[in-house]
Amino acid sequence: MIQPHGGKLVDRVLRGSPKDEALERAKTLPGIILDAESVSDVENIANGVYSPLEGFLGKADFRNVLNQMRLANDLPWTVPIVLDVTRQEAARFKVGGEILLANEGGRPVALLTLQEAYDYNKEEMAEKVFNTLDRAHPGVAKVMAMKDVLLVGPIDLIQESPTPFDRYKLSPKETRILFKEKGWRTVVGFQTRNTPHNGHEYVQKAALTFTDGIFINPVIGKKKKGDFKDEVILASYEELIRHYYLKERAVMAILQMEMRYAGPREAIHHAVIRKNFGCTHIIIGRDHAGVGSYYPPYAAQDIFEEFPDLGIVPLFFRAFYYCKKCRSVVNEKICPHPPADQIQYSGTKIRDMLVKGEIPPPELMRPEVAKIIMGFKEPFND
Repeated sequence: MIQPHGGKLVDRVLRGSPKDEALERAKTLPGIILDAESVSDVENIANGVYSPLEGFLGKADFRNVLNQMRLANDLPWTVPIVLDVTRQEAARFKVGGEILLANEGGRPVALLTLQEAYDYNKEEMAEKVFNTLDRAHPGVAKVMAMKDVLLVGPIDLIQESPTPFDRYKLSPKETRILFKEKGWRTVVGFQTRNTPHNGHEYVQKAALTFTDGIFINPVIGKKKKGDFKDEVILASYEELIRHYYLKERAVMAILQMEMRYAGPREAIHHAVIRKNFGCTHIIIGRDHAGVGSYYPPYAAQDIFEEFPDLGIVPLFFRAFYYCKKCRSVVNEKICPHPPADQIQYSGTKIRDMLVKGEIPPPELMRPEVAKIIMGFKEPFND
């Protein structure tokens, strides 16, 4: 089994009497209310999804991630995982003290032992992570709306916040056990924020041909306007897997995390996360984790050249399309026919058809999947 990033799978989930004691202490501690995205980050730290992080990034790690795309110990890490608060909030806390982290309903989530609080430059963070300061970019807009101080310290998870999708959750510890039980020595991870079309199925099965199993891992959480709703993504993938995948070769579980749309940097981040889940390989397609035209089409593939020590094998897929003469999904390496015979997999085109109430042709999307999507009154985020 592949080693977790950094060599150790983090587990900072309190159980038994330590959990009971933490709940009792929480009643008298100063606290912070977290939004759903920050709650997900806390849970991902505690469950080992973000191994080797045991808390939010300290200043040295933060600076190194921005400038070198590595932690201070030189381990690859590309996306800052931070907790922002107002100056007024920061003034309430003492280094060495505990802080209660609660969700928006006031439910205790975790305790943070404060080690450090520091200022940062939002413009610098946005430009280095997203390679733009355009506030039309959803990641830039998010950073520019952040509060002014970042808190640092290890977290201890008291309890996870329930979501409508808990039955799809598996922790890295659980996926690793599952992959071992299935006898999978090689596992390819597939990151998605969309419903599946035939092009997605093609790259998944092409990768599965050379590995023991596929781990389909949709991102569930905050996304931009126009993206598919979480419940639509899950229902459509369930239908695809039910009809077109061997049960012993495919597993689906969610990644509860917001999309940051950081393009190349986020591709590396996604690879690290799937490595922690136990994947030996990850599929990286065209414009992975991109948005609009902020990144060159294959920037998310090219960046892997800078990380020979990443510890997970990227599988790159470039252009693929349906060829009317080949009568199958193909790519430019295997199809000799001209563009006139090609039907391109355009997410925008497929979305426009669905909005109009039209079922995409079977060359683009499985009819079973299209019907599932059409069964939702409002399948897109507004």
